[in-house]
Amino acid sequence: MSVELLDNPRFFGFRVRRQIDGRTYQEYFSLKENGKRLRGARRAAVKAVAEARDEELSSLQQKSRDKADREIQLDASGQIKGILCRLKKEKSGTMTPVFQVGIMSRVSGKIVNTTVSINKHGIPAAWQKAVDFYCEHKQISKRTKIYKELISRCPKKAQVTRFLKALG
Repeated sequence: MSVELLDNPRFFGFRVRRQIDGRTYQEYFSLKENGKRLRGARRAAVKAVAEARDEELSSLQQKSRDKADREIQLDASGQIKGILCRLKKEKSGTMTPVFQVGIMSRVSGKIVNTTVSINKHGIPAAWQKAVDFYCEHKQISKRTKIYKELISRCPKKAQVTRFLKALG
């Protein structure tokens, strides 16, 4: 819930704030009337209005997240947001090419990360494992169109090589 009580010299009341599609929605609900602070039932009524607005915004936020999870989002370099091709430095100092997955999990409600070694599995199998991890945490079924499209976006060896050379 993002209903917050503000009590400072400039404002006394509740603030409702949510981020939806990169835009911040912020509204204020004053607990002052004619220069006096509201108490009791009138204060509870203002809080109920603020919480109701927060519920509306929460619903919009969830719909936005659901919609975003059903679409493939690409970054400026053309990679899928959340699945990146990287060079990982091992404890031995060796640089290993990996697919790195870092996303907000709908399963656990927190950010999850993993890496899949391209050297160990090969590009197609490593990509498959990375996409499976991504879809497990985004709750995307393997029978959906989006899953099949993610699998089909497996980078070719030349693309991976070119990208890794650009990294260093």
